[in-house]
Amino acid sequence: MGEQKIKEILESLHPLEVKVLQAFKVTGVRWRSELQKETELSSSQLGSALGWLEAKGLVRLTKESSPSRIVRLTQRGKSYVTRLLPELRIKKQLKQTPDLTIEGLKAQNILDPDELSSALGELKKKGAITIGDGGSLTLENEEVFKVLGDLQEFIKDVYKHDYRSYESGIPYDLRPLIEERYHKRSKEKGVFDIIEEADREYGLSLLGEEVIQTLAAPAGGSAELTQLTPEMLRDGSWRNKSFRKYNISLNPPRILVGKKHPYREFLDLVKAKLVGMGFEEMRGPLVETEFWNMDALYMPQFHPARDIHDVYFVKDPQYARAIPEPYLSQVAQTHQSGWKTGSVGWRYPFDAQRTRRLVLRSQGTAVSARTLAGQSLNGKHKIPGKYFSMARCFRYEQVDATHACDFFQVEGIVLGEEIDFRTLLGLLQLFALEVAKAKEVKFLPAYFPFTEPSVELHVQHPKLGWMELGGAGLFRPEVTRPLGVEVPVIAWGLGLDRMAMVALEIADIRDLFSTDLDLIRTKRIKQ
Repeated sequence: MGEQKIKEILESLHPLEVKVLQAFKVTGVRWRSELQKETELSSSQLGSALGWLEAKGLVRLTKESSPSRIVRLTQRGKSYVTRLLPELRIKKQLKQTPDLTIEGLKAQNILDPDELSSALGELKKKGAITIGDGGSLTLENEEVFKVLGDLQEFIKDVYKHDYRSYESGIPYDLRPLIEERYHKRSKEKGVFDIIEEADREYGLSLLGEEVIQTLAAPAGGSAELTQLTPEMLRDGSWRNKSFRKYNISLNPPRILVGKKHPYREFLDLVKAKLVGMGFEEMRGPLVETEFWNMDALYMPQFHPARDIHDVYFVKDPQYARAIPEPYLSQVAQTHQSGWKTGSVGWRYPFDAQRTRRLVLRSQGTAVSARTLAGQSLNGKHKIPGKYFSMARCFRYEQVDATHACDFFQVEGIVLGEEIDFRTLLGLLQLFALEVAKAKEVKFLPAYFPFTEPSVELHVQHPKLGWMELGGAGLFRPEVTRPLGVEVPVIAWGLGLDRMAMVALEIADIRDLFSTDLDLIRTKRIKQ
C-alpha cells in the first residue's frame, strides 16, 4: 500500500478507532471482550469503532464463540448508580431518623411509590426491619444491608464496564439478588437485563498491520482534535493544533421519517395526472346490483363471467329494492330484441328479479354505466366530457404474484362527436408510459360484450415479462343508447395494482400491501 493511501487512512481515523487499533499492538488478534476491558469503551462505542474499521478493511471478524449469558443494567439500574438501591436509601433515612414511620418516609419523597412498597416488603421478609404500630420502622438485621451494599458496588462495576459475564463475573452470593431484580417481561421495573450474547474475535488485515505500524511510529498518529472551541479562537491556540479531517465519503446515517405507503403515493399520482389532463372523477357504490355491474353493460344473464366462481354475491340483503326507469325497461328490451340499437339483442327472456341481485362490484365499468345514465354520485354527464374513477373491485381469483381477489381499477370514459379508436389507443399509450412508467407497450385485439372494437393493453415488466394491464374499446350502441347517450364513448378499465407493480418495480402484487417497514421506506416511484 502506498504512503499516500496510508496517510489518507490515518487522517480519516476517529479517536475511537485509534484507541481500538492501539489495543492490537501486542497481538494482531483480539476478542471483543478483551478490547472492551482494555479500551474501557462502552459496548456501543466499541461496536461503532469495530464497524468503521471493518468498513475500511483494517480489521476482520475471524471467529465467534458460543453464546453465553451476560448481565447489563436497565435504565432503572443505571439510575441506581447515583441514587442508590431503594433499600439502602431506606437504611440511610432510618440511621438519620430513628423514629421514622412509613408516612414520614413517603413525605420525604426519596422513593417512587412502587419502589417504596416493594423495598419495604423485601426488607421485612428478610428480617432487616420491623414495622410496628402506626407504621413505625425499626432496623433489625444489618447483615442484609451488607449484601445489598455489595450489590450496589456490583451495579457501579457493571455501569463502568457496560456488562459482566453471568458465569465468571458475578459472585455467587449476589446471583439470587440479581435474579430477583431481573424482569424478563417488564424491564422498566427490573434493575438487570440478562441476555445471551456471543463473543467475537477480530484480527488485523494486512492493510491494518501497515496502518498500525505507522500509527505506532513517532511521526504517525499524532494527537488530533475533533473540535474547534471558542477558547481556541480567542487565544489563537488553534494555529498550533492538528484537527481531524472530515471524511465526506462516508454515507450519513439514515433518517427514518414518516412517509406515505408507496402504493398510496402511486394512487395519488394517478389521480393527480388524470385531473391534470382534464378528467372529472366519477364515483359509485362498492355493493352493486347485477343491473349496473353487468346488464347495463350488455352482458347476457347467461354469460359465464356472472357465475359464482367469478363474482361475490351479497348474502343479506340479497336484492336491491328497485332499478330506476326507463333504464330497466330499455336495457331489458335491448337484451331481448335489440330495442332501438340496430341489433337483434341476445334473444332470451330477461330476468327482472335477477337484475336486482346484489354483488360486490367486479369491474369499474359499472361506475361508467351509472355516469352515462346520470345515476353516479356526481350526477349527469356532459358532452363532450372526460371521466375517471379509481374503483375498488372484487373477484373470486386464485391469489398469486399477479392476481388478487380485491384490486383497484382505473376506469375511464370519454364522450364526444369526434373521438374514435385512434383516440383510445393514444390515451392508453400515454397512461402506460407516463403513469405506469412502462418502457415497452403493445396492443392486442380482444373481445368484451360491451365494446366493439376492443383491445388489450400489455406492458413489459422488468422481471415478469409481458403483462396485461387491462381492456378497452368503444362502447357498443347496445350500452350507450339504453342509457340515453347518442355520441361515441371510448372506455377502458386498467388494473392499477399491476400498473403500480411496473412503476414501483415490484414482482409480486401482494407486496403492494406489505407491512415490511424497510420495503415501505425504500420503494419509490420511477421518475
